[in-house]
Amino acid sequence: MALADAGVEVGLWAPDRSAATTPLLPAESPVQRFTGTETEALDRFGKADVLHDNGIWLPHNHRLASLAAGRGIPRVVSTRGMLEPWAMRHKRWKKHLAWWFYQRRDLKRAHCHHMTAEAEATNVQRLGLGVPVRVIPNGVDVPPSDRIPESVAGRDRKKTAVFLGRIYPVKGLPMLIEAWASLRPEHWLLKIIGPDEAGHRAAVEKAVCAAGLEETVTFAGPLEGQAKTRALFDADLFVLPTHSESFGMVIAEALAHGLPVLTTSAAPWPMLTERGCGWWVDPTVEGIASGLRQATSLDLATLQEMGAKGRTLVATEYGWECVVKQFVSLYESLVEG
Repeated sequence: MALADAGVEVGLWAPDRSAATTPLLPAESPVQRFTGTETEALDRFGKADVLHDNGIWLPHNHRLASLAAGRGIPRVVSTRGMLEPWAMRHKRWKKHLAWWFYQRRDLKRAHCHHMTAEAEATNVQRLGLGVPVRVIPNGVDVPPSDRIPESVAGRDRKKTAVFLGRIYPVKGLPMLIEAWASLRPEHWLLKIIGPDEAGHRAAVEKAVCAAGLEETVTFAGPLEGQAKTRALFDADLFVLPTHSESFGMVIAEALAHGLPVLTTSAAPWPMLTERGCGWWVDPTVEGIASGLRQATSLDLATLQEMGAKGRTLVATEYGWECVVKQFVSLYESLVEG
């Protein structure tokens, strides 16, 4: 949407046909939406100067690599953390076979690899693929300040820490539960919000029950739109105890909503401590517990002050205007090259 607003002709295609119905684009958006096969979508779009593929490993990513090569279209691949060490170890043998069967070749045929953080770029460069790497962060929508409920400034209730994301092993929720159980912070609640993947929620709920935390730790399903916004505005702290993140979009979203953030060094956010808007701790139970001990000892005014700093950080460095300029520059360099 932001690229289209900047004057770029954009076509959107997804293998599950969701491009036609995604609520992320308003009906009046100039972005062209396509269904059918990737070949049919590209034919209907017309001459493309650049093909930007998000993700790897899946059959449609392999077909797009062949399609771009066959038509001589420069191809950008956003790896989206799928080459990070933790991700490569997950389902290791299946990925090992795919890597040597087609994935390494597909990546070497790309004209540019796009990463959202320097740490991810370093890990990809170590693979020796010989393809230029460009680091451009994700863009973030910053809610207008006049939409922040006045009730945030003075609430007489327990404070709330919130996790929002996939309930999946990489997110480190068992570590969070163990750390929370070791502290049992007074006057605090922990809300875990997000979709269950691979049945992992049952394991996390079992850990909650085993620790006797049923009164302070609650679960909710996935939230979108206004419900998601409400959940962030109603919280006092955001926690992401992750084992691996290429960017951590939900961290940026939490900061944009004025929440201080506690996450691990497995996410590329050292600026949380540098800018005074959160905690960047070791991805261990001890590290998370140390961060929680500090965060839950603060009063509401201090937490809000930290959240305001985070909001300023996101608005300044991750706003769409700044991010779009970098993508346009990248695309122009590929076309000219």
